[in-house]
Amino acid sequence: MLISTRWLARHVDLSGVTPQALCEALTLSTAEVEGLERFAPHLSEVVVGHVTERDSHPDADKLSVCKVDVGDGEPLQIVCGAPNVRAGLKVAVARIGTNLPGDFKIKKSKIRGVESCGMICSVRELELGDEHDGIWELDAQAEVGVPVAEALELEDWVIEIDNKSLTHRPDLWGHRGIAREVAAILRRELK
Repeated sequence: MLISTRWLARHVDLSGVTPQALCEALTLSTAEVEGLERFAPHLSEVVVGHVTERDSHPDADKLSVCKVDVGDGEPLQIVCGAPNVRAGLKVAVARIGTNLPGDFKIKKSKIRGVESCGMICSVRELELGDEHDGIWELDAQAEVGVPVAEALELEDWVIEIDNKSLTHRPDLWGHRGIAREVAAILRRELK
């Protein structure tokens, strides 16, 4: 069974408790924890960018050459094929060296003779949905340079609990039940 620490925190105060400590407490008192993984770890590498300029690509009708501020000095030049890219947008940017889902590592490249130093991402490229009609347009208030996971409050840990250790405890077959158990272990109030 997979449990989200963000969802647990809706039911019980987890402040001051690391995901690792929570897993240890659950294993010692209730059920065997088989694993702990960060939710969408690539979202900690992808940052909020601000498209400051958008020009047409000199050798391709459907490509744009963009200048994107990612909060660390010089704007990046990124070639983008999305139809909705325009100056003024806040976007999700994978810089050189970022690892995206599917074992896809961003590298400096030349696209039709123009250097591209990153990638402006769509929702599907970040595995957050199926939308792929264009790039992901972020909220205008998103802070430039901040990881997308932090800016959009998507930081989470997923706890994997062994199903065999829960078969005799149907009260623990969901987030509310696990939260009740965690509240008892931590001696905290159930919300």
